[in-house]
Amino acid sequence: MCGIAGIFHPDVPKPVDPARVEAMISVLEHRGPDGGGVWTAPGIGLGHRRLSIIDLSEAAAQPMLTADRRVAVSYNGEIYNFREVRAELEGQGHVFATQSDTEVILAAWRQWGPQCLDSFNGMFAFALYDADSDSLFLARDRLGVKPLHYSVLADGALIFASELKGLLAHPGMRRSPSLTAVEDYLAFGYVPDDASIVEGVSKLPAGHYLLVRRGRTVPRPAQWWDIDFTPGDSRGAKALEAEMVERLREAVRSRMVADVPLGAFLSGGVDSSAVVAFMAEMSRNAVETCSIGFDAVDHDETRYAAMVAEGFATHHRSRIVMAADFALLDTLAGAFDEPFADASALATYRVCELAREKVKVSLSGDGADEAMAGYRRYRMFAAEERARRFLPGPLSSVAGALGQVYPKLDWAPQYLRAKTTLQALGRSSGEAYAAAVGVTPPAHRAALYSASFARGLQGHRAEDRYVRAFEGAPARDSLSRAQYADLKIWLPGDILTKVDRTSMAVGLEAREPLLDHRFVEFAARLPARMRLRGGSGKWLMKRALQGRLPDEILHRRKMGFVTPVAAWFRGPLAAEAAAIARGSALGETGWFDPAAITRFAEDHRRGRADHGRLLWQLLMLEKSLQNLFGLGSFSLPDTEPRQNKARRAAR
Repeated sequence: MCGIAGIFHPDVPKPVDPARVEAMISVLEHRGPDGGGVWTAPGIGLGHRRLSIIDLSEAAAQPMLTADRRVAVSYNGEIYNFREVRAELEGQGHVFATQSDTEVILAAWRQWGPQCLDSFNGMFAFALYDADSDSLFLARDRLGVKPLHYSVLADGALIFASELKGLLAHPGMRRSPSLTAVEDYLAFGYVPDDASIVEGVSKLPAGHYLLVRRGRTVPRPAQWWDIDFTPGDSRGAKALEAEMVERLREAVRSRMVADVPLGAFLSGGVDSSAVVAFMAEMSRNAVETCSIGFDAVDHDETRYAAMVAEGFATHHRSRIVMAADFALLDTLAGAFDEPFADASALATYRVCELAREKVKVSLSGDGADEAMAGYRRYRMFAAEERARRFLPGPLSSVAGALGQVYPKLDWAPQYLRAKTTLQALGRSSGEAYAAAVGVTPPAHRAALYSASFARGLQGHRAEDRYVRAFEGAPARDSLSRAQYADLKIWLPGDILTKVDRTSMAVGLEAREPLLDHRFVEFAARLPARMRLRGGSGKWLMKRALQGRLPDEILHRRKMGFVTPVAAWFRGPLAAEAAAIARGSALGETGWFDPAAITRFAEDHRRGRADHGRLLWQLLMLEKSLQNLFGLGSFSLPDTEPRQNKARRAAR
């Protein structure tokens, strides 16, 4: 796991200043504290920060070049099947000087060109320069585990980096906030992969590559992989269970290859427990595991993690996250660059920190909920879809209209909270699911926005990307369309961003066995009823794990890795909630109505509504605006100059 950055001049081979590449890569030192390097040639510069995991020798340092120095690569990630690919390449006559997977990428490019990606099973983002074709090749893994940002500057230079801060270290990178990205962030709690909080910055989409040839314009990224939910698998449950077990075992086995200490995150849920079960089966020594609990009992899962740890005789450690950990806010804002409001990032950072005390690589259970329909929202959505099919057009409109006037009874028993369901029945499938995954609904966002900000959006609506994903999904049923949309939007934008930034912040490599593309493709081929049945998500996976995991783990109610910020904002952090409306960066932008923010904070404090996630969103946005654009970082007696400064930044 590493950090990469670089500069390429697509028009003519202008000299690249190594100091500029060094500046871009030095801000990524946390991703690779074990070493770094810069390589330049006419029109190209590559930088690298190294976290040594496989082949710890200096021979495996990067940027790495072929023996004839015609091809160079800077690479972040792991190719888990590199030994198998290497053996195939040796059969083609390639000779290797190291034991690293990096050298395999160079040889695979020489042998197959862009099609080399099809041979790789792993998580990766890499930049490769080929002097023979005078071209730059940027590539990202199938599901977007590893990030890659890029931008074309005013002078035509293409710059790229693992994190946004790497681009911003280049003096030619302008900093101007994107209003549409703010809308996206408030809708979902993160800035999706098809957007950026800084105008002019793009993220290479998951499963895409960008091939830029000198003398030609920078093209659009090309898709090299997609997930297809249409084939279907007609075999019986027993045969599918057996294959499920083998897929899981192989996914875990392939991710246990490392030349450094390795362990696992253990939450006590089905997914992380399954990973630990297979690790224990294949490991000669006790597996190192760790977990994080919370000071709110209804959010704490440590007893379940302890049960699994005892059952598999792991070396287990745990810690508790408390409201005092709110002090990590600045650390998180610095790690993510863009505003990121999934509050579980706080706990994820703490568990990565805990893991790093003993290991350098940790396996996680992320990915199974998206691949095997494990989230509660899938069950709710499936029920709504059944109701929507039986409601004629006029009746669905009536249900939607009723939902608009029905009160939002956050305090009431579950059976009385019908507002969201009624509203969903009046929408299309894509619109209803977008609302289900959203954090701040359109009505609340509209109440927050100033008139000038609303005009600046020019009709952009965050939820439309989910509508488009539903329409274009290679799937035959609504559940599969929802899963496809999550794999394309939610997974890379939220889950994988969270794990990458928090693990890299402490110099830890996180690996996700349940995102092995072969396992994900197998899950997508399953009939929908094998993923979700009788109100139970991950149906086939749970059946396959019977006998390996206790029933109490397999069939307990899913809790989720959720930080209790709502309770904190009514208790120890009540003062911070009240102060959000006075946030200096938010005020300088002129984007929001301070009175509306105050109302949301007060309604939450008094228990009239649950706005904990919204308050956390605004707090993280405040910090991001300070870090990226310098807003709110100083005080003046006269507010007018500050308002002018903010409006210039917003333009």
